[in-house]
Amino acid sequence: MPINPDSTGSTGEPTEISWTSKQSLLYALGVGAGVADPTGFELEFTTENSNGIIQRIFPTQVVVMGGGSTPDFGSFNPVFLLHAEQAITCHREIPAEGTGIAIGKVGPIWDKGKAALVYLETEVTDPDGKPLWSTSSGLFIGGEGGWGGDRGPATDWVVPNRDADHVVSYVTRADQALLYRLSGDRNPLHSDPTFASAAGFDRPILHGLCTYGFTGRALLHAVCESDPGRFGSMSGRFKSPVMPGEILDIHIWETEDPTVLFQTRVSDRVVFDSGVMTRHG
Repeated sequence: MPINPDSTGSTGEPTEISWTSKQSLLYALGVGAGVADPTGFELEFTTENSNGIIQRIFPTQVVVMGGGSTPDFGSFNPVFLLHAEQAITCHREIPAEGTGIAIGKVGPIWDKGKAALVYLETEVTDPDGKPLWSTSSGLFIGGEGGWGGDRGPATDWVVPNRDADHVVSYVTRADQALLYRLSGDRNPLHSDPTFASAAGFDRPILHGLCTYGFTGRALLHAVCESDPGRFGSMSGRFKSPVMPGEILDIHIWETEDPTVLFQTRVSDRVVFDSGVMTRHG
């Protein structure tokens, strides 16, 4: 059957998830931590046994730490699926290793005419039921629209009419996708030249969530004083693929606290758009 709009609000069974110190270290390396200064200020993210250092994690790591079982929302051809949007909310600092209980949910499903936009949401608590984090992924599924449903809200995000307050530039490595895939996403689009060519790319592309992780890392250092405990939420839309080796420029505008706006670019090309972040404290 096609996408089922009536599945909105369906909730899956609670699922226990866990993550280790080693997985956290690997994720940090996958989003570029420590490359420019291996023994510098990012040691708390890249090592677990350095003198005077307590291991911490980048808040965006929650996108690879597992989720609850997702209720059925219909069927579709996965070839026509694009990861369009991503949002996370950290209710408190996430430990470098631990366990949690995840519950998956089908969020809003919008009719975009020639496509459906499906949101899959996850709520994660600690074993005592206290909130840890929430995620929302927007999936744009071609060929699944046209049932006459609501198109959904339009974004009112615009680039501020002034220079960014911060511009953070990170060089991605030529092997960045090979490293990031070890955190869980083994899609051959990011590693297999033959598969990438069949998808219309000259070579494997970088994971969108890797770009998301680089961007979150820039936000953490630029406006949260490198303190994961201050990182509240982060959302935005994927606009254009990134090739490993390209330079990411994260443009950041501080607005009325606690809100920060941001946009990630490769030269003049926007790769992650409509960025909104909030801070704790």
